[in-house]
Amino acid sequence: MSSTEGPSRAADKSPRQQVDRLLVGMRWRRLEEPLGFIKGLQWLFAIFAFGSCGSYSGETGATVRCNNEAKDVSSIIVLFGYPFRLNRVQYEMPLCDDDSTSKTMHLMGDFSAPAEFFVTLGIFSFFYTMAALVVYLRFHNLYAENKRFPLVDFCVTVSFTFFWLVAAAAWGKGLTDIKGATRPSSLTAAMSVCHGEEAVCSAGATPSMGLANISVLFGFINFFLWAGNCWFVFKETPWHGQGQDQDQGQGPSQESAAEQGAVEKQ
Repeated sequence: MSSTEGPSRAADKSPRQQVDRLLVGMRWRRLEEPLGFIKGLQWLFAIFAFGSCGSYSGETGATVRCNNEAKDVSSIIVLFGYPFRLNRVQYEMPLCDDDSTSKTMHLMGDFSAPAEFFVTLGIFSFFYTMAALVVYLRFHNLYAENKRFPLVDFCVTVSFTFFWLVAAAAWGKGLTDIKGATRPSSLTAAMSVCHGEEAVCSAGATPSMGLANISVLFGFINFFLWAGNCWFVFKETPWHGQGQDQDQGQGPSQESAAEQGAVEKQ
């Protein structure tokens, strides 16, 4: 028993020891620096962005009251949410004639492209910033000595800045169209039974879009975070050091030229 328990306990402790070593080697004070602090904010707001958009769900509805006494008042409730393929959302439109009871209808529009792009970008931002934080906090020597890491980080940061601007703007426009397609008045306008004299239609409650509106706000916050971080990442690249070396090299040459001109005048 003891011989079998020994290796199992050692195997259980080895992953824990590796995790402990990784956490002990973290230099958490680097989070107080601008580069580490902004990366932490990027990681946090990426979660807020794709979480608020991907978890949204709402409902819209209307009521149909047939003038025929044989028919009761019918309530229509339509549920919708991410990824906002509204043309696949079904609901039953009541009919006021005696032959049939209802007809299957669909909402209008497919807004899955901007929504899925927004969520996918948030997920990629989450994983990249998490990996960048591990490198920056645990393996900062490699980040400082190997100049490829800052260059790659700078190029990726610029790319994410552009993509966040596009994603936030596209999702904001898509959300505006979703509000128009799910408005109760749009629902009653799409039902043919509401255009005749055999029924009276009333719009239901307007869908609550608070969580979706916040997701657009988080998208633009991510854009500003990534745009602001471009400067701090650029300072870690060799390009920033070359610019400073050129400025320092031009300074003494200009001073020597001025001194030579003063000597010639004398």
